[in-house]
Amino acid sequence: MKNPKYHLYLTSDERRTVINSLIDLRNDLISQGRYTDIIDELLIKLTKAKVKKIKIKEV
Repeated sequence: MKNPKYHLYLTSDERRTVINSLIDLRNDLISQGRYTDIIDELLIKLTKAKVKKIKIKEV
């Protein structure tokens, strides 16, 4: 069975906030001596993700 793909549209500010939050979580896990593999994978995916410009229609 295939894993479903999800698309997440973020503004540059939202993207920066998500990355900073993941870095803070990673630092907390490191200070507790826990594994950070999943957080590392998410950070890599976020930083390598393509930036796509879309038009938003306001209603």
